[in-house]
Amino acid sequence: MELSIINSRALTGIEAPLVQVETHLSNGLPAFHIVGLPETAVRESKDRVRSAILNSHFTFPDRRITINLAPADLPKEGGRFDLPIALGILAASGQLPPDRLLQHEFLGELGLDGSLRNVPGVVAAAAAATRAGRHLVVATDSAPSAARVPNSVIIGAPDILTLCAHLNGSETLAAARPKAFSTRHKQLDLADVVGQQGARRALEIAASGGHNLLLCGPPGTGKTLLARRLPGILPPPSADEILLGLALRDIHDGTSGEDFAFERPFRNPHHTATAAALVGGGNRPRPGEISLAHGGVLFLDELPEFSRHCLEVLREPMESSEITLARARHRTTYPARFQLIAAMNPCPCGYLGDEARPCRCTPDQIQRYRSRVSGPLLDRIDLHVQVNRIPPGDLLTPRCTAETSAVVQERVFLSRASQQARQGRPNALLTADMLASTCVLGEVEKKALESAASRLHLSGRGLHRTLRVARTIADLDGCEAIEIKHISEALAYRR
Repeated sequence: MELSIINSRALTGIEAPLVQVETHLSNGLPAFHIVGLPETAVRESKDRVRSAILNSHFTFPDRRITINLAPADLPKEGGRFDLPIALGILAASGQLPPDRLLQHEFLGELGLDGSLRNVPGVVAAAAAATRAGRHLVVATDSAPSAARVPNSVIIGAPDILTLCAHLNGSETLAAARPKAFSTRHKQLDLADVVGQQGARRALEIAASGGHNLLLCGPPGTGKTLLARRLPGILPPPSADEILLGLALRDIHDGTSGEDFAFERPFRNPHHTATAAALVGGGNRPRPGEISLAHGGVLFLDELPEFSRHCLEVLREPMESSEITLARARHRTTYPARFQLIAAMNPCPCGYLGDEARPCRCTPDQIQRYRSRVSGPLLDRIDLHVQVNRIPPGDLLTPRCTAETSAVVQERVFLSRASQQARQGRPNALLTADMLASTCVLGEVEKKALESAASRLHLSGRGLHRTLRVARTIADLDGCEAIEIKHISEALAYRR
């Protein structure tokens, strides 16, 4: 007898592996064999499945069993095949009616006692099962997270015995209810920042238009302090963005991601991170930091300390808003629309241009330090801001009432709303065609921008990014047209 069970869609976007179970009378051949490029965790499922079936009071067939994981040229990994393999064996041996499995997708790792355990990727699997009009069966603990997918039918089972009772109709497992998202965490407030009016203004512009930002200044001047307060003035994510972030986090490390449910993600990798950690990778490519920051902020502190290779791999995703990881056997594309916020010192000692402490670096040392960040990468950063030292007296004096994040966020909301109504996306994502219709310049403004572009040797990309920033500044001012003052301020952020 042969039985085919469709397992959930592969997490990398490749069509779902087909689990085929075939039993024959044993003629001295191995009793249990898995084919279809199984990796170690899949090969070890033989022992888990056998123990789970026996400990759940079923009979394990005394026959030669062949498990075929199709397609044969796609490597299979992880414990998510345990449950469909076990159900296939039970159906092929007549202990479970095969027709009961037809409208379901099964995903789960089995314990030796027959219990079901969580596996990564249940949110992506729930979305694929919903598109196919099928029910998804997962472990009880995973079901509430998977049920967050709209219109999904998720069945959580504690063990294989209870699941078989449900499939036989002798016991009913209710569809899981989606877990409520946690409330928005308390954000760091901009009111904690003393002075730094220029940097605060740049932070507001970056939040309004989704622009990339570079903060440069001596140590201890508040660069990281400012960057960490950006999520507090960003608009909250939409329902689709929450679900996509949830799925990416689940694929990455198997967690459901409630900790950033109502917040824009803020990722802060250490400068020792590898290129694979930033963009994703591995034998089975998993999302990296840029994908986990999708729809939010990627903060790179001490930018020149990152390896040159790590920084260069960010260039294409910054333009395309996605990352494609190609391997010999498969190709995976993950979303990567992130907002880059970087911080760096002006020189190796950090005090170039500081009025309080002299710089000890030679011109060659400064040049080598700055050359760690390539020109093409800097050209993709819209706002370059100098963060200067605050006088000690200002820090020790009781601070004046500064604008809170809530006040700044209101202006950001209004600016984003006008952008959404006009072009359906933030200004940072305007295409070249959209620039022609949304950034119309008068003759005076056009000549001023042409003159400045020639004088500053702006590239075509730099010119377009300056226009996008000027459009954002005009939106913050509530102006329909871009004026000279908006262009002048935007040019002041180009270095």
